[in-house]
Amino acid sequence: MTQHLADALPTSTGTQPGWWREAVIYQVYPRSFADSDGDGMGDLEGIRSRLPYLKELGVDAVWLSPFYASPQADAGYDVADYRAIDPMFGTLHDADAVIREAHELGLRIIVDLVPNHCSDQHEWFKQALREGPGTPLRERFHFRPGQGADGSEPPNDWESIFGGPAWTRVADGEWYLHLFAPEQPDFNWEHPAVQDEFRSILRFWLDLGADGFRIDVAHGLVKAPGLPDLGRDEQLKLLGNQVLPFFDQDGVHEIYRSWRLVLDEYAGDRIGVAEAWTPSADRTALYLRPDELHQAFNFHYLNTGWDAEALRATIDESLDSMRPVGAPTTWVLSNHDVVRHRTRFGTLEKARAAALLMLALPGSAYVYQGEELGLPEVVDLPDEVRQDPSFFKANGQDGLRDGCRVPIPWSGDQAPYGFGTGGSWLPQPAEWAGLSVEAQTGDPESTLELYRSALRVRRAHPALGAGDGVEWLPAPAGVLAFRRGDFVCTVNTTDEPVRLPAPGTVLLASGDLADPDVLPADTTVWWQG
Repeated sequence: MTQHLADALPTSTGTQPGWWREAVIYQVYPRSFADSDGDGMGDLEGIRSRLPYLKELGVDAVWLSPFYASPQADAGYDVADYRAIDPMFGTLHDADAVIREAHELGLRIIVDLVPNHCSDQHEWFKQALREGPGTPLRERFHFRPGQGADGSEPPNDWESIFGGPAWTRVADGEWYLHLFAPEQPDFNWEHPAVQDEFRSILRFWLDLGADGFRIDVAHGLVKAPGLPDLGRDEQLKLLGNQVLPFFDQDGVHEIYRSWRLVLDEYAGDRIGVAEAWTPSADRTALYLRPDELHQAFNFHYLNTGWDAEALRATIDESLDSMRPVGAPTTWVLSNHDVVRHRTRFGTLEKARAAALLMLALPGSAYVYQGEELGLPEVVDLPDEVRQDPSFFKANGQDGLRDGCRVPIPWSGDQAPYGFGTGGSWLPQPAEWAGLSVEAQTGDPESTLELYRSALRVRRAHPALGAGDGVEWLPAPAGVLAFRRGDFVCTVNTTDEPVRLPAPGTVLLASGDLADPDVLPADTTVWWQG
């Protein structure tokens, strides 16, 4: 897989304000990134020790998945204390050290925030249970009497994303709402105390130096008035675009306008990033109006297959929907909730080509840890090691999110591949020895060096990064070709080589390019046009 890099490129990327408009942001899943103390679980000190690697990779910012105090019923997305670090990850001092050292390296830090629900071990919820029905603290959650003569039926027909009813009954007979696991009670965002508390949490982390927040289930905070029945027998999807009475309600936007005021109190362009699964790109754009959040993951793009016509339609729709609100499109191929895109697309060649396509598009991009190594999904994990809560629900999701969360390989020829000295909380495949950072560094044909080269070119080329449109060029069926200034990107999504006259000088290619006038199968090429 020979790749080419132009000898000389301009050294600046334009002057449009807002670093997030063109940032490449790397997602760290803390328990699976680097283990500093040999307990088999990644931690904050491990992250701190590997920050130079991320700097060398060429990313602009790092998003840290949750590290808060938590019983870990859902891998830390059940938060017991939003201002404390779970001991498995370290201390608040360790979090401060990560932020400070990242800033010294020129990297920004985005922390995960989980506002839709907390842990059932959160002090508010424990006190609400103790105080009983009709008491003020219960109003901070969704407690309701049950249906039926004895109240033994759930208050409505909503199902949990993880399977089963979205309601659990407590000892005094009332039920509480949890759109996810029973250990994750939903907050009632109509309550002023909830709104005040989260503005305070925002300031706590902003004061510590955080550059922004990735907002978990950003579309879920507000429920339709009266909590109406869904009225149909339909399994809910964790990563879907269904129209539902508890997702993407218009009331969420007032919340994010109040958060934007907090973010704007701080210097340095602090940002909010929405994890918002919505029915359409136009609905996603509403989260990004000028007085709301800054970015939203483009899940419509993530869900698009390796098909030129479908990709072009999604790219156009995405760019068109963001243009009226003046927001950047935020591209993503993988994260901690979906099958890694190498496995989704079927081959490493397609994954490499998809990466170059994504990084050539206007706006910001997210890279999930390990995708720069070309890691596949681990599909054969033993049942006894799995920890995804939905795996244990017969009518829940596929329950296979553990496969993309296996700790990444750093060095050596046997597990745990430099992850730590005490093994890894999920087993790593034997074939990962050849995919480690050490094995790929310096190999011009490796996926890691492809990413490093791509990020170097992207940072240097004035036509890449921020922007809101592409100029599509004529291309054969199954091929994408577009221009951005004097940069051209060509993508062959077919399994056969295609003759396409070279539009300029090769900057970078995802695979072998023996003849510049022939675009190989499943290959993306960047050109100086």
